[in-house]
Amino acid sequence: MTGVCIDRRCGFCKSNGVFYSKRKSIPLPSDEFLDAFTFISSQPHKGNIAFIEAATGRTLAYIDLWRSVNSVAAGLSELGVRQGDVILLLSPNSIQFPIICLAVMSIGAIITTTNPLNTPGEIHKQAADSNATLAFTIPALIPKLSLTNLPIVLIGSDTEPRSCITTLDRLMRTNPERRPLVRIKQDDTATLLFSSGTTGVSKGVASSHRNVIAMVSVLQKRYSPGERLTFLCTVPMFHIYGLCCFATGLLAAGTTTVVISKFELSEMLQAVETYRVTHLPIVPPILVALGGSEVSQRFNLGSLKNVVCGGAPVSREVTEAFLRRFPGVVLTQGYGMTETAGIGASTETPEEGKRYGSAGLLIPDMEAKIVDPETGESMPPNRRGELWLRGPSVMKGYFSNAEATAGTLNSEGWLRTGDLCYFDEDGFLFVVDRLKELIKYKGYQVAPAELEALLLTHPNVEDAAVVPFPDKEAGQIPVAFVVKKVAPYKKIRRVMFVRSIPKTSSGKILRKDLINLAIALSSNSKL
Repeated sequence: MTGVCIDRRCGFCKSNGVFYSKRKSIPLPSDEFLDAFTFISSQPHKGNIAFIEAATGRTLAYIDLWRSVNSVAAGLSELGVRQGDVILLLSPNSIQFPIICLAVMSIGAIITTTNPLNTPGEIHKQAADSNATLAFTIPALIPKLSLTNLPIVLIGSDTEPRSCITTLDRLMRTNPERRPLVRIKQDDTATLLFSSGTTGVSKGVASSHRNVIAMVSVLQKRYSPGERLTFLCTVPMFHIYGLCCFATGLLAAGTTTVVISKFELSEMLQAVETYRVTHLPIVPPILVALGGSEVSQRFNLGSLKNVVCGGAPVSREVTEAFLRRFPGVVLTQGYGMTETAGIGASTETPEEGKRYGSAGLLIPDMEAKIVDPETGESMPPNRRGELWLRGPSVMKGYFSNAEATAGTLNSEGWLRTGDLCYFDEDGFLFVVDRLKELIKYKGYQVAPAELEALLLTHPNVEDAAVVPFPDKEAGQIPVAFVVKKVAPYKKIRRVMFVRSIPKTSSGKILRKDLINLAIALSSNSKL
């Protein structure tokens, strides 16, 4: 970079306090008018099958995916959906999910996704806050839209209930040539995902087509080798992790994605075996399960080459437990936020993956600062502070919330992440904890995640969480909630309720009496 002296080892510049990405820059399109769908669908690749439905084996080829997107886009336009309208998507994972997202974005409308586990009140609030005009959902979730009064397009059924205006199947039969030609600017809003951000209050993150294209370009560069790649979608597509990978980013690389509607460990492992999955993006709890569960040994997982873990830092102990069980699999990690279109830093090679606990190097073209929360001073390597990010995938701002935007994005484009982090001497990012979750003990800042990681090193601890507890002398003290590890066979399999436990006069349990009682009740089918 001209006029800037950068330490090549860590990417840090002393003169301005900025960490620069050590990865090669990716040229991005400069066209003023370009939408995310056009960019994704125009990328050359040799991919054939875009999606496979794990439960049925049903496939969706790329040529049919693009045709379906254009048909749904045409159908939405005929329903009156216009550029700038917000469309709500309430659905579990499915191969239809990406079709809807891409169709909405392709006509300049904005997609907002929501968690199927949300209450009707929470969904109503999101619909109101985002000014949604129409909703897509499946039959089982129609009642959750009862407070919104939104017109509904039904997914997964060609039968149209009275509460719905049409079905996705009908939209997919619309002539794709009737899709309107809309001039969409890269700076126009494409997605509106709701996030607690850095303040804990849910806000709509407005990401532009430019933000989405920048994110897609990073994934495309990383996953466009000559070999065929098959991914398994285990994370929800309504979340930024799932949306950026499976509904948009990987489609530009020509990969195949196997979709399971909800996570269940044995179902996931069966899908890996059946469809010869090579790449598995997951979150830390699944990584812990893979490293500690005997279930995986029942499946042939020889096709698996790479497990990508994101969502939270992973300790050395968890990493080593996984690698002991899967020595031939490369484990990589990453860091991202809804506000950065799901990307920020990542490890990409086996060597980088050995930097235990690290989220990796900054992605191409991303810049960072580590800022002391008290003084505002930019910190050098191995000094902790709040992570600030700036780059082409950073959001436009929070939807209709200028105050929250101003508190998170400054005038120079820096995003305050709210995460306590540091970079080491080689430019690897380490996430310590959320700033707002730090425990203030006698004036010192204690990170709960560090204590949790320490507790998890104990061989008899299954899981742990640390929270602050008020204390007169210290202000706050760390309090731990611990789950003890119990051998799989040391578990109660049946429970019987009785008025009293038969015991001898000395208090010894008469187990023989209880055995006879259990047998008697079992024969009477009362267990």
